[in-house]
Amino acid sequence: MVHELAEYERAPELCHLTEAQLSVALFGPRPALFGHVAVDAADTPVGYALWFLNFSTWEGVHGIYLEDLYVRPAARGTGAGRLLLSTLAGICVARGYARLEWWVLNWNPARDFYHAIGAGPMDEWVPYRLTGPALVTLAAAVTPPVG
Repeated sequence: MVHELAEYERAPELCHLTEAQLSVALFGPRPALFGHVAVDAADTPVGYALWFLNFSTWEGVHGIYLEDLYVRPAARGTGAGRLLLSTLAGICVARGYARLEWWVLNWNPARDFYHAIGAGPMDEWVPYRLTGPALVTLAAAVTPPVG
């Protein structure tokens, strides 16, 4: 379904995730990625949420960063997305986490749903990303500590 999400987000050529990579991330010796799968009455997967912990230095507690939320087109409007988000909100509340955060493409109609459940955009923050040659160049600039 990750590849389905990439296609929905109009960038299938950027998704290189393999089943083996996802398995190690979720079930390896030190998992740092967590996930939930929504299924229909026939126990067929219809959606998923993949998330990891972040940390608020201002609040002094963890939060959840939702990396992916995807519901297959045929299951949209059935409550699967709400259930996945409710599950994550419940984890936050039960564990004392301060927040549940995610990004959404500006054209995604799911934004109306997010607004309806009380989520709001954080448009005062501008996301930045360092990848590819720029990431390698910056990493090469590190001077090993002396001594």
